[in-house]
Amino acid sequence: MRCGSIYNVDKKNKIIIYTDGSSFGNPGPGGWGALVVYPDDRAVEIGGSEKHTTNNRMELTAVIEALREVGERRENIIFYTDSAYVINGITKWIEGWVTNGWIKRDKMSVLNRDLWEKLLLLTADRMIAWKHVSGHAGMAGNERADEIATAFAEGKQAKLYRGSYSDYHVDVEDFSYDERKRSARVATRARRKKKAYSYLSLIDGKFMRHKTWAECEACVKGKKGVQYKKALSAEDEKAIQVSWGV
Repeated sequence: MRCGSIYNVDKKNKIIIYTDGSSFGNPGPGGWGALVVYPDDRAVEIGGSEKHTTNNRMELTAVIEALREVGERRENIIFYTDSAYVINGITKWIEGWVTNGWIKRDKMSVLNRDLWEKLLLLTADRMIAWKHVSGHAGMAGNERADEIATAFAEGKQAKLYRGSYSDYHVDVEDFSYDERKRSARVATRARRKKKAYSYLSLIDGKFMRHKTWAECEACVKGKKGVQYKKALSAEDEKAIQVSWGV
């Protein structure tokens, strides 16, 4: 198993996963949720429930089911979870547990051994980075995983997404807890999805208009200090020119 406590994998070849678990009563009715985003522009949400369980079991189950969803794909994986229990267990404690026959230092048996054994098998020979995030703090991916887990814990059938990441409503690479930054990212993503009127560039003070992104990219690629942007209308084009001082 190759693990890390930070996300240091190649961003161009990664699978991003957010997971969360929930239990009312702890133990009590519980649910788990996960969202998986693949590098080939696919996003998948999964979730499930148990009638009598704990928060920790649901956190572990979410991670296990997310890895089962990934299957045999070998891209690097980044897990985002608010469960220190999961991260510490898989990166710090589990090797000692196995060595000591699943007995902890306090001579007590390791709880949830059945799930830890499943997770150990699923993480073997994988390049996985584990990132702890604050729960219920507004991070988009974590909030969505929590929504799924909570819905299942409440006995509801959550509507799960499976389709293009370009059309997915959750920005999984928004790691900010700042609402203003999040709003700006939402606006940027919405703009990217809109059909272009033109593509504009400013290179060494020379303003140019391009019909396609490929044409624009060919002009700006490899050059330093350039500006480029997609215009959505003639009015937007003029506004961009003004903002660039041309």
